[in-house]
Amino acid sequence: MFSEATVELTGADIFVRCLQDEGVEYIFGYPGGAALHIYDALYKQDKVKHILVRHEQGAAHAADGYARSTGRPGVVLVTSGPGVTNTVTGIATAYMDSIPLVIFSGQVPTSLIGDDAFQEVDAVGITRPCVKHNFLVKDVKDIAETVKKAFYIAATGRPGPVLVDIPKDVTAHKYEYSYPKSISMRSYNPVTKGHPGQVKKAVDLILSAKRPMIYTGGGIVLDDAAAELTEFARLLGYPVTNTLMGLGGYPATDPLFVGMLGMHGTYEANMGMHECDVLIAIGARFDDRVTGDLNKFCPHARIVHVDVDPASIAKNVPVEIPIVGSARSVLQDMIKLVKGSKKKPDPAALEVWWERINEWRSMQCLSYDHASELIKPQYVLEKLYELTKGEAFVTSDVGQHQMWAAQFYKFDKPRRWINSGGLGTMGFGLPAAMGVQLAHPKATVACVTGEASIQMCLQELSTCKQYDLPIKIVNLNNRYMGMVRQWQEFFYDRRYSHSYMDALPDFNKLAEAYGHVGMRIEKPGDVEGALKEALKMKDRLVFLDFITDQTENVYPMVAAGKGHHEMQLGPCRAVVPTDRELA
Repeated sequence: MFSEATVELTGADIFVRCLQDEGVEYIFGYPGGAALHIYDALYKQDKVKHILVRHEQGAAHAADGYARSTGRPGVVLVTSGPGVTNTVTGIATAYMDSIPLVIFSGQVPTSLIGDDAFQEVDAVGITRPCVKHNFLVKDVKDIAETVKKAFYIAATGRPGPVLVDIPKDVTAHKYEYSYPKSISMRSYNPVTKGHPGQVKKAVDLILSAKRPMIYTGGGIVLDDAAAELTEFARLLGYPVTNTLMGLGGYPATDPLFVGMLGMHGTYEANMGMHECDVLIAIGARFDDRVTGDLNKFCPHARIVHVDVDPASIAKNVPVEIPIVGSARSVLQDMIKLVKGSKKKPDPAALEVWWERINEWRSMQCLSYDHASELIKPQYVLEKLYELTKGEAFVTSDVGQHQMWAAQFYKFDKPRRWINSGGLGTMGFGLPAAMGVQLAHPKATVACVTGEASIQMCLQELSTCKQYDLPIKIVNLNNRYMGMVRQWQEFFYDRRYSHSYMDALPDFNKLAEAYGHVGMRIEKPGDVEGALKEALKMKDRLVFLDFITDQTENVYPMVAAGKGHHEMQLGPCRAVVPTDRELA
């Protein structure tokens, strides 16, 4: 069904009108020859704001941060050749974490495609493995419908990135403008409603559990199902654990929350998974960082698995009751059935189960040395949480600092934790923070990073200056690629091959050179004051360079090839109690 207005425009003007009608607020991009007709059309309007990044990878990550924090698709515009290849890391990052992006790439004129023309690459072929779908537009008549399809595919079902490749001549041709009000695709009909029979079977099993665990992932956040999950868990009184991507999907300060699970999850979360008899998995995909050794994963559990993507169900772990449907819809159905059921959870069994969980909690698995004369990275994150009252949007790069942020910043709300989970992309944090800050201009946005990660997209400090983005960069500087060093310490007999960061810049002066505020903090006693001072500067980007303990490791840790119950705890908690036999 199309709107009535029909005006003949160039393909470039049609494209920009499509963005306007789609309600696009920001487009992150970098110009080049094949996209210049589009850039000229952008220049002639002011509804869609273009954010000029300093590298196309930054454009993809910024759009990603925008999408994660708002739930709306992030939009990218780049030129052909290296313009689009530079976005591939960002596209793959979004693909792994199911983030809705729409990437528009310029292409050489249709008559030159396949001739190895200047700045020609097969954008469709290159991105095919890391997009939900992609298009090559060969006719100006197809621009509007293709743009509508791209946004629809990106944001529905299991979200993901969609690429639209547009040759330069197509953007010069003229055609009548008409944008579809809705779209229907015969080959694409994502299921959102769970099968009623399966949902009823699942609820019957859930209510019979003696040692239940609710295990949720990014699907809760992506489907805006946090309120339903919270109601469901509190209705039952069952323990809840989140994946790295699911943090904020359930309030971290709630007594039912047992922390993140997985390789660097809490002792109580991992042991609860190992000993549970019914596992309720919602919007999670049983990735290797959660399961550890699959042969040892949840050996006593009967599993309910809810996911909007049928391909994710039983992909890694066999499940007893599969339910294809959106997290929010299925949870709403489950809540109705639980409320209407005469059967209730066994209070005596639950009491025993919570006693067991509280024994594991008493291990205090996240303990660290508070008396150190060196800055402990955990302390920085604790203070950041305390001073922002848990209200900040926190982006991170990848490595030890990412895990400490996940462990020590308590996310009570969804879409506040913005990190690269599946792909583990260093360089993500700063440009993602730009997208978040643009989407939430009055919010506190903190980028938690390390001295190795921050240098991968450091040039975006220039973008931050151009658009006055007052991000607070929390650099946990241990002069190492921290997680690489940790693995080399544990598994490579301390052969620190190329993990030491030599020849580091003076981050203070570097920040100042870009027009920002720089701080260097070397003593634990100065941590709180520096953070307070930085947070007071509402209109300035502040780069806080915390010189942290080089020897600090992330604990607990489940080594590769181990079960999730076979955790290595930190020096403060080196003794692990022997598992009691299950009754």
